[in-house]
Order: sequence, then structure tokens, then C-alpha cells
Amino acid sequence: MDLFNNLAIGFGVAFTFQNLVYAFVGCLLGTLIGVLPGIGPVATIAMLLPATYALPPVSALIMLAGIYYGAQYGGSTTAILVNLPGESSSVVTVIDGYQMARQGRAGPALAAAGLGSFFAGCVGTIILAAFAPPLTELAFKFGPAEYFSLMILGLIGAVVLASGSLLKAITMILLGLALGLVGTDVNSGVARYSFDIPELTDGIGFIAIAMGVFGYGEIIGNLSQPAEQREVFTAKVKGLWPTAADFKRMTPAVLRGTALGSALGILPGGGALLSSFASYTLEKKMRRAPGEVPFGKGNIRGVAGPESANNAGAQTSFIPLLTLGIPPNPVMALMVGAMTIHNIQPGPQVMTSNPELFWGLIASMWIGNLMLIILNLPLIGVWIKLLTIPYKWLFPAIVLFCAVGVYSENNNTFDVWMVAVFGVVGYAFLKLKCEPAPLLLGFILGPMMEENLRRALLLSRGDWGVLVSRPISASLLAASALLLVIVLLPAVKAKREEAFVEE
Repeated sequence: MDLFNNLAIGFGVAFTFQNLVYAFVGCLLGTLIGVLPGIGPVATIAMLLPATYALPPVSALIMLAGIYYGAQYGGSTTAILVNLPGESSSVVTVIDGYQMARQGRAGPALAAAGLGSFFAGCVGTIILAAFAPPLTELAFKFGPAEYFSLMILGLIGAVVLASGSLLKAITMILLGLALGLVGTDVNSGVARYSFDIPELTDGIGFIAIAMGVFGYGEIIGNLSQPAEQREVFTAKVKGLWPTAADFKRMTPAVLRGTALGSALGILPGGGALLSSFASYTLEKKMRRAPGEVPFGKGNIRGVAGPESANNAGAQTSFIPLLTLGIPPNPVMALMVGAMTIHNIQPGPQVMTSNPELFWGLIASMWIGNLMLIILNLPLIGVWIKLLTIPYKWLFPAIVLFCAVGVYSENNNTFDVWMVAVFGVVGYAFLKLKCEPAPLLLGFILGPMMEENLRRALLLSRGDWGVLVSRPISASLLAASALLLVIVLLPAVKAKREEAFVEE
């Protein structure tokens, strides 16, 4: 009964006129900007974060959550229509979604992504509402040693989820950890690796790295191509809804993807991307029906499964944020920033000290998912028209929007230059075929790992054995070691690479 009482409180908060308006604005803005090539949920929320400063805390988080879902929907739209994943978890959607678009079946592909995401989002929200309170009890058992071991598991997870070479993924994580060390020492308060630049004493801004590597890096990469190769694909969408045969094939894929995503999304280290990768791998292993299109050639299961897993993982990724105070991915890190701005400390105490915010946010997720499905299905034609804008006009608008967004964060031109520098770095990553997601996760988790490790060592008087003498910490480290061993096995490496090959 407590669950229903709490949800009643949440829907009472979410169904106020003000919060409904902010949920709608968040969904609309997130979808609109998420559709633009080169900008995903991280850059979208980063740009629009300053707009929430003056809002009440509940409204601000509801709007940001709406932006998150909207940008994810938009990311799948660009993946299907123009072969450009709007975000890292749409990488797998590109493989079959773009092939469907080339065959004039963009409508069924977009509908499959939208309907699968809606169903998975609803299931993920139910799991969040049902299991967040019990997990909060577990959160109270976490000390510095457990937090450190959990973040190690997250970084190992980042190695697993990265496409391409494992060596490159590990290098990107180490680079992210190194960038996270720039700033002021946790214990002594002395500036380190700042090269006597005053703006670096507070560390490198996460938004500057995210916008530069993902936004500007993608733009520079597109501009480096000949004009005919970066021309937006403009095939006409024939029909919106999947056929009866499509529904028959995609429904089991949606159910499998939802189950996988709900479980894997709870893990720190990018659960949504890990979920979409695992779902695509699973679908490829399932037996194909007679006459079914091969994977990599436009199979609707290759769109519906990963998109469902991605959205379910996105919903359940709120669990470690709200119960443990740990952001499992870059978007959740920005949500932590938004909560901090409004003097809310993320963690177990949110549920007890601010139940209206906690349950209002959960209730708004249902409303946001419903708004997105109503918004996106009729607007497919509009998004296609938006993407037919010549790139020579589109990219200056994206560059300007990013610059305005990062400047408005601190009113500092240094941040704008930092975005430009990381844009060049992002382009270098593209040329070297390095996946930037592990770098961002290393950058986020690095300072938190350092703080918790040093705190654990202080409490244990310098005894490193504290990491393995506490049961939860030892279990997390054992899981990390097991995951690393599994991913390094030759058979698993081959399967992992096969899932990312664009045939």
C-alpha cells in the first residue's frame, strides 16, 4: 500500500498545470535538439541546464528528465534517417534502422523505435518505483570502500560497452581519469595539473568536454567529408505503421530488450548503451523466421530490441542516482549537477527528506513517455524536413547553440575556447576510431573514486585490505575481475566485435 500512496503523492505533484507544462516543454525541446546531427542528450541537457536555474526544484528535474527522454527519441531518429547516431546508445540502431530507411521503410523503423521505447520506458518506471525503496536500505550499507569498488565495476563496464579495440577503450578511460585529476587536490586544497591557469583550478568543465568531443567533433568530422558524402539522406517515408508481420517479429524483441535493459541499466558505467549492445547481440543469436530480412540489411528486430533495451536502461539508471547518489552515466551526472544547484543532495535521504520531488519525478516519467509517443509519431514528417536543411546552414547553427550554452553556464569565454579545443580532440578520436563514451565516464567517476579511496584509507589507517575485507566491496571487486576476464576471452571478443560491425 505504501507504493500506491507514494505514487498518489507523485501524480499529485506531476499533474499540476505548471509541471505538466515543463514536462511537455522538456520533451519537445529534447526531441527537437536530439534530432539535430551531432547533439545527443548530454549536450542537450548541458545547453539547457542554465534555463532551469530559476525554476522550482521539482519542475526543473521534471523538465530535465523530459529533455533526456526527448533527446533519446531524437537520437534514434537521426540514426535511422541519416545514419548518424544522435547519442552513443543509438550506435546499434544505425545498423538496421538506416538500411530500412534506404528501402523506404523509415516509417515502420521509427514507429518500432517509438513504440518499443514507450513500452520499455513504462516498464522501467514501474521497476524504479517498486525497487527504489528496498535499494535505499542497501545504500545505507555502502561506505567509501563499497563506493570505490562500485565505480571500479562501472569503469570495467565502460570497457565492455565500448565499440572497437579494447586497448583503445582502456586508453580512453585512463585519459578520462587523468583529465579528472585536473583541479584542486581533495585533501590538501593545492592546485594540481592546472599549469597556473586560474580557470583550471576548479577542474575542466564536464559540459565543455561533452560538447566539444561529441558536438564539435562530429561537426568537424562531417565537414572533413566531401559534400556529396555528408548530404542528408532524403528518401520519402512510405507509411508510418509497421505491418502485421513486423508487429509479430518486433513484439518478442521488445519484450526481450525491455527485460535486458531493465536489469543492465541499474549497473553504473553506461547501462543504456550496454543494454542496447546486449539486446542486439541476443537478437542476432535468435533463429530467423523463414523469409525474414538478415541482420544488417534492415531487420526490424535490430531496431525494436535495442531501442527498447536502451529506454528501459535509461529509466532504471535513475535507481543508482536516487538511491546511492552515484551517476551511472554522463546524463545522470548532469542531473546531479541540477539537484546540487537546487540544494538537493542526491542519495538515500532524498526519498525521506523530499518525497514530493522523488515520487513527483517518477510519476512525471510516465507522463513524459506518453507525451513523447504522442509528439513523435505524428511529427516524423517534420523531422525529415528538418534534416533536409543543407549542412552548410545547419552546422553554424549547432556551433552557435553549443557556444551560447557553454558560455551561459559560467559566463566565461575560457569555456568556449575549451569546447573548441575538445572539438579538435573529438575529431582526432573519430579519425582514430576511438569511442569517447569511456573517456567521459572515466572523467566523471575518477574524482569520485579518488575521494572515496582516500576516505576509505583514512578510516582504515592506510590498510588497503579494507577493500576486500568488507563483503559488499569484495563482491563488487570480484564481479569486476570476472567481467574483465570474460570480456578478454577470445570467443567473447569476437562476438562483441561482430555485434558492432555494420554490414
